[in-house]
Amino acid sequence: MTLAVSVTKRLGPGSTLDVELVAPPGITMLFGASGSGKTTLLRCIAGLIRPDQGRLAIDDRILFDAKNGIDVPVQDRHVGYVFQQAALFPHMSLRDNIGYGLHRLADDERQARVSTIAESFRISSILDRPPAQVSGGERQRAALARALVTEPSVLLLDEPLSALDQTIQSRIMDDLRRANEARRIPMLYVTHSHREVYTLGHQAVVIDTGRVIARGTPHEVLDRPEQSVLANLAGFENVFDAVAIERRERAGTMECRVEGTSTELEVPLNAAAVGDRIRIAIRAGDVLVGNEQPRGLSARNVLRGQLIELSAHGPTMVAVVDAGARFVVHLTPTGVESLHLKPGDHVWLIVKTYSCRIVVETPWQHS
Repeated sequence: MTLAVSVTKRLGPGSTLDVELVAPPGITMLFGASGSGKTTLLRCIAGLIRPDQGRLAIDDRILFDAKNGIDVPVQDRHVGYVFQQAALFPHMSLRDNIGYGLHRLADDERQARVSTIAESFRISSILDRPPAQVSGGERQRAALARALVTEPSVLLLDEPLSALDQTIQSRIMDDLRRANEARRIPMLYVTHSHREVYTLGHQAVVIDTGRVIARGTPHEVLDRPEQSVLANLAGFENVFDAVAIERRERAGTMECRVEGTSTELEVPLNAAAVGDRIRIAIRAGDVLVGNEQPRGLSARNVLRGQLIELSAHGPTMVAVVDAGARFVVHLTPTGVESLHLKPGDHVWLIVKTYSCRIVVETPWQHS
């Protein structure tokens, strides 16, 4: 089965969702900032919101067609929906929650379906407990089981793991991969997490201010972002405005100066002419730090700077270094300890040429 989407929906003053996409069997990640229109798109597909214009179809089965006046009711769309919060009925057991959508089946068939899917999501032993007596991860597994037990044609997932810790997320992602392999239906998965995009996605669709700005495999979309808004979403913490000052055709590189500074960076060659303004994006994890001047390196960008800030963010140490331009750098605690780093220290930054991505602004960012 394939889901074909072409919808327009006004989001608010001056903001419109206008999306076309095709979701084949497998997991399509809908990635973007809050307010970009991802959840509105899911709600249009589910029938919870009526698009202003457009068409929705699963293969030849039309769910919505504005021109022909077709708008299939929610209960007849055969679309499963998993919310950010599990949204289970608190007065029911997990067993009854999962089987809620199977009321038309005979009791023995309903119980068999519930038992089978509960086993696949590893919650068979807790089926008789109410939601309040199980963990957050177990509640979300039950919500996934409830959405899939009805054998939907499409599954919609709206940030289903955002409230869980990474260990539980990883286990449920394993469950989702198995569910996808077993059913091979289109699954649309909304997330802000590039970790989830890389781990689960067969394709990634990036939505910004109601429009699709990129699509492809997760690595195609996130490793080489073409727009600055996507660079920020994809975890490129350093984004600099710069000017091309020299082109080196034979080397396949060019030299750029970060605007307002004397800091120069060698970056991959692109179509920019000398004097053109460009934007450079660098991931914090792609910047190396030394406490003495490095020698004998192939890396072309070696910058001297001063450590301004150093703080812990979970398992990562985040450093801010002033090297003319301010760089955000991610380090391990052992790396900080071995270099004896502290604010005020003079350090050296090392950045490979091909760790620098050239990005552009999307045309509507200043409209």
